[in-house]
Amino acid sequence: MATSLRTREGGPATGRSASRHDRGEGPFRFLTTGAGILLLAIMAAIAVFLVVKAIPALQQNTSNFFTEKLWTPNGAEPRFGIAALAFGTLISSLLALLMALPVAVGVALFISHYAPRRLAGVLGYLVDLLAAVPSVVYGLWGVIFLVPFMSGPATFLNTYFGWIPLFAGDAVYGRSILTASVVLAIMILPIIAAISREVFLQAPGSLEEASLALGATRWEMIRMSVLPFGRAGVVSAAMLGLGRAMGETIAVALIFPATFEITLRVLSANGNSIAANIANGFGEATVTGRGALIASGLVLFVITLAVNMAARLIVARRSFGGAA
Repeated sequence: MATSLRTREGGPATGRSASRHDRGEGPFRFLTTGAGILLLAIMAAIAVFLVVKAIPALQQNTSNFFTEKLWTPNGAEPRFGIAALAFGTLISSLLALLMALPVAVGVALFISHYAPRRLAGVLGYLVDLLAAVPSVVYGLWGVIFLVPFMSGPATFLNTYFGWIPLFAGDAVYGRSILTASVVLAIMILPIIAAISREVFLQAPGSLEEASLALGATRWEMIRMSVLPFGRAGVVSAAMLGLGRAMGETIAVALIFPATFEITLRVLSANGNSIAANIANGFGEATVTGRGALIASGLVLFVITLAVNMAARLIVARRSFGGAA
């Protein structure tokens, strides 16, 4: 009697339950494996499509695609390159990340460790709500409000910090790389803040309580226990935000001056990005012009893929607990 009771309560599963488990395990494994293979197939199909459509235009290009700054693929002698567009994409995205990351981490720490529970719930909801705002709304807000508003801050930066190459120049403009970067920073802030908040909330309570019991202040506890625990998660969130900034189209297309120059002067009327150029030029492009735009989209595809792979490598090498 005792033996049968142990078998029912703590022993191995019966044949009936084991067979039921096996019947559910097979289809679930098939579905998950199929979903992963389907995702890889879709990405491969996108890459093949971009390459096939870009090759004819690249063959007709009369300049080096990677070093040329001009973009005139619709002429009799197509001449276009990705240098200025890639530079504008990277500098605007990096500036946006530099502006958004400290604010996002601060918001995440306040919601997770400082704000009262009710206030934290409301703030978390509002921050997440920013991610649901369409990009065209951000673009219109940037054109109508931010472009005129940025004339004052841009003049201040140029007057007092003009010795820094970023803020140098003889004149400042509202439609600039800096303005586009501010809009991008606001757009990627919810992503970084939401992921960082969830990572900080997973910090072991025993570590936090031990730090406080040893006499540490709340900030010292966060600096010694929470931030090391969430370092990999914050870096991954930043990389995902960077990928979002580089792929943004409508918002930056409305703000960028749409010029093809390579300059570090973010207050001047220069700058463009790959995504904005595709949005602005696809409607009037010829066959070669569309192929050139697709080729630039292939470069953006590779860059964003590399950024996301770097984020995954960081997560793989370091757990959320900060262990190597």
